[in-house]
Amino acid sequence: MSPRRNRPRSGEKPTDQSEGGRYGLERTEEWRGEDWVVRQMAGGGAAKHYRCPGCDQEIPPGVAHVVAWPQYGDVDDRRHWHKACWNARDRRSARLQRSRNAPRY
Repeated sequence: MSPRRNRPRSGEKPTDQSEGGRYGLERTEEWRGEDWVVRQMAGGGAAKHYRCPGCDQEIPPGVAHVVAWPQYGDVDDRRHWHKACWNARDRRSARLQRSRNAPRY
């Protein structure tokens, strides 16, 4: 058996790094009648605390998650979701109640 090669052969492009860069590849999904741009965030690219709209829990820095926004939305429309919450978004309730003292991110 030959040894494993960790470096690309000459002339080959690296797998995801050249196309997606730091933030990963984007794809488009339909949800609630509109198209959403969805991007997978690696743990190394997550540098801030975010609040997941699916479970209303905090996503700490360094945790891989999903960023989604309407296709024709603005930068302010981006939402950071746990991957499991994004996959279960149709099975979750529409309105989550936040406690009075809970921070809003």
